[in-house]
Amino acid sequence: MTRRRTHRISIINLNTGRGARATHHRYPARTPVLALDFGAVSVLVTTTASDQVTAADVDFARQLAREADAFACSVERSFRGLACGREAAA
Repeated sequence: MTRRRTHRISIINLNTGRGARATHHRYPARTPVLALDFGAVSVLVTTTASDQVTAADVDFARQLAREADAFACSVERSFRGLACGREAAA
């Protein structure tokens, strides 16, 4: 991950748990939406504009996917003691 250029003003901590889920929504007349639900709190991740996708949107989506995969691997490793990578699939 690259170094942040701005200082954080605030941090919002949303804990995973029984009610937490992530869902991807496709729409025919607008760009996709990623919904992160944490019980009574929802976070919607959308593109810059609802009618088009930019190169920056694609870059962010790929970065989000990489970091989410790394997060999932770390959580699984902590929970089950598995290594990340192909050997974890066995």
